[in-house]
Amino acid sequence: MNYDQTTSLDYGHPTTTQPHRIDRRLVHPRWLIDALGPFDLDPCAPSEDVRPFAIATTAYTKDDDGLTKEWQGTVWLNPPYSRAPLRQFCEKMARHGDGIALLVNRQDNLLWQEVIFPTAKSMLFMRHRVRFLRPDGTTGSPFFGSCLVAWGDTADRRLRQSGIEGKYVVLNL
Repeated sequence: MNYDQTTSLDYGHPTTTQPHRIDRRLVHPRWLIDALGPFDLDPCAPSEDVRPFAIATTAYTKDDDGLTKEWQGTVWLNPPYSRAPLRQFCEKMARHGDGIALLVNRQDNLLWQEVIFPTAKSMLFMRHRVRFLRPDGTTGSPFFGSCLVAWGDTADRRLRQSGIEGKYVVLNL
């Protein structure tokens, strides 16, 4: 599926071997959740058959459509990277105001300028690329870097104290 042809929620991330394709089976590594959690909600959870560990107390998959559900507590957001749903999930996170998002490190686009920079409390430019997990247990890194964005005091404290290598930046006090 081409990014520009995406019309539904694609819960997955680009692969390095086929950057124009979406692989719905890639999952972020557990160490991110261990360093930043616990989380109450994952509104973009992979399906249970490919989810190798618990991410949050409540998990909404693509079939549940996390955009239509009520969000409560501290949220872990690893959104689909397709343009429309990515913006919708980030806007909902900004309104919710309590959580951490794993996002593509591309701050020059409108999403960052119009949604993230004005609303998020802080961010962490990650020093190393995230090695996503495949269902067979192997890992792979995307062709881009990632950053973590925090909304709210709880998420900001967790991000600041996580020990994840990178540059922590305060966006809004």
